[in-house]
Amino acid sequence: MIQWVMLKRAGPEQTALEIVTLDQLVPVDHLLRKIDGVIDFSFIHDLTAPLYCADNGRPPLDPTLMFKALFIGYLFGVRSERQLVREIEVNVAYR
Repeated sequence: MIQWVMLKRAGPEQTALEIVTLDQLVPVDHLLRKIDGVIDFSFIHDLTAPLYCADNGRPPLDPTLMFKALFIGYLFGVRSERQLVREIEVNVAYR
């Protein structure tokens, strides 16, 4: 009987963990980093405040995040909102 286990080469074992933050995964010169550094999107809350009811209904989605998502879709040519949601789930830079 041949011992197949002996014929296999032992692979390297992974013994070290590398901790990476999302900030490290996005290049410093990425377009969205530059935009985020230049534009303060807090003005959107002031513009949309009259459109939301504070004491009735479900809590709203953050209008700033909704605007940023549509802005990303415009910048990168994503025409479908469903496709945009999928792209945001996958692309770290969009987050």
